[in-house]
Amino acid sequence: MFRSMLVRSASPVKQGLLRRGFASESVPDRKVVILGAAGGIGQPLSLLMKLNPLVSSLSLYDIANTPGVAADVGHINTRSQVSGYMGDDNLGKALEGADLVIIPAGVPRKPGMTRDDLFNINAGIVKNLSIAIAKYCPQALVNMISNPVNSTVPIAAEIFKKAGTYDEKKLFGVTTLDVVRAKTFYAGKSNLNVAEVNVPVVGGHAGITILPLFSQASPQANLSDDLIKALTKRTQDGGTEVVEAKAGKGSATLSMAYAGALFADGCLKGLNGVPDVVECSFVQSTITELPFFASKVRLGKNGVEEVLDLGPLSDFEKEGLEALKAELKSSIEKGIKFANQ
Repeated sequence: MFRSMLVRSASPVKQGLLRRGFASESVPDRKVVILGAAGGIGQPLSLLMKLNPLVSSLSLYDIANTPGVAADVGHINTRSQVSGYMGDDNLGKALEGADLVIIPAGVPRKPGMTRDDLFNINAGIVKNLSIAIAKYCPQALVNMISNPVNSTVPIAAEIFKKAGTYDEKKLFGVTTLDVVRAKTFYAGKSNLNVAEVNVPVVGGHAGITILPLFSQASPQANLSDDLIKALTKRTQDGGTEVVEAKAGKGSATLSMAYAGALFADGCLKGLNGVPDVVECSFVQSTITELPFFASKVRLGKNGVEEVLDLGPLSDFEKEGLEALKAELKSSIEKGIKFANQ
């Protein structure tokens, strides 16, 4: 299991078990492509995907510095074969035959910068990469990490529609970091083992559009309303917390890479037919009036097998749901408008 892989590698005996776990006979070959592999998220994400035994081919692409990242990661003695590709001329080669494409490409947040400030730069990058995906690997699952996710997922959807390749079951906005943060913060205040905690997070992937459903957390802890509000606010502001702590020298790269690797692992398990793989993700949805929405999704051989209902909400969560809709709607429409310019 990917989630316990690093723990299992802690001792020589467990390292032996880990090595045996990387035999490829029992799982299908899967090619994973990382677009933006030399960046702050891309490098640790490349490392984590190299450690995943479900990956047989790891294709790393960026506009610069990819050969070094590929050579470095490629020396790790795990199942996947690593290839590095650099520059526009090699993008097609990187993508051909992909089962899963992960996109952390783009510029990071800086102090004082909102996710919306990232839009003009990252939207153009995502648009160009989406055009290439539609051409070279239209059947692949696409995991969008590039911010602002609330807009970049609609951009990709519109590009795929124009190319005639759009399949709403295969496009995902990665919101897993919101879930990871909610679990961590909730467990810390509840004195629970964080490995046993689950907290669904719905809505979008920026500010107030992030809505952790602590009323549905498991195990349940009797936290006060004020504490729930504080945990909600901290989850919503988690990215800003890291940007400020890094004091101008970066954003949430390591935790984002971890979250991205977790979600990619879920997608690969779904592709391989593992039952009951459920993760939160920002996908095309009809559970609200908005065309895209993050909620629990059952993953399978075709990508999205089922978008799950929100379930019962507390009064505080109902208020949060209504409060987020206008901003999320605006972000979605901004992405759609950009893609059709």
